[in-house]
Amino acid sequence: MNEKNEELKRKIKKTLDRDRYQHTLGVAYTAACLAMRYNADMEDAITAGLLHDCAKCIPTDEKYRLCNKYGIELSEFEKENPALIHAKLGSYLAKSKYGIKDPDILEAIRTHTTGEPGMSLMQKIIFTADFIEPRRDQAQNLTEIRNLAFTDIDKAVGKILFDTLNYLGKKKDSPIDPATRLTYEYYSKEQQ
Repeated sequence: MNEKNEELKRKIKKTLDRDRYQHTLGVAYTAACLAMRYNADMEDAITAGLLHDCAKCIPTDEKYRLCNKYGIELSEFEKENPALIHAKLGSYLAKSKYGIKDPDILEAIRTHTTGEPGMSLMQKIIFTADFIEPRRDQAQNLTEIRNLAFTDIDKAVGKILFDTLNYLGKKKDSPIDPATRLTYEYYSKEQQ
């Protein structure tokens, strides 16, 4: 890990609770492994992994206030499901508070919860790393997805989306973000 990311790690530790910080490290290191596998920039993957949840521990009311203050547009679905707000707000904070200029890193942070059609390799790495990092142990088909992540990242993304939609579809009170459905449709067509 380069000096810049070591400093970022120290800063982010102060903003997250213990479990979220451990998850964040898991995502950063998993993203580094995926970056090595797919010839992406490893330090950029670590940066995106360290910052992907940088807004996660901000209280919900404060998240809404900051989005309003900085003109971060939220969909109706995001307004009704505040657990998703941290991705867009996190991308903004990565740029404004942590000085990240690389648009690919910022987009990877912004889309790490729902994905989006036509993601860049860095977006796919962070989306996937967030799902498969070592502390995750509840997801269905996790072993299969972890294997896929290192053999065909597009298939891994598709499987994550399929399983997420399937899981949420079975829970009566779990709404599904339209962005997740659109992303799944895109990746399922890509694999045909």
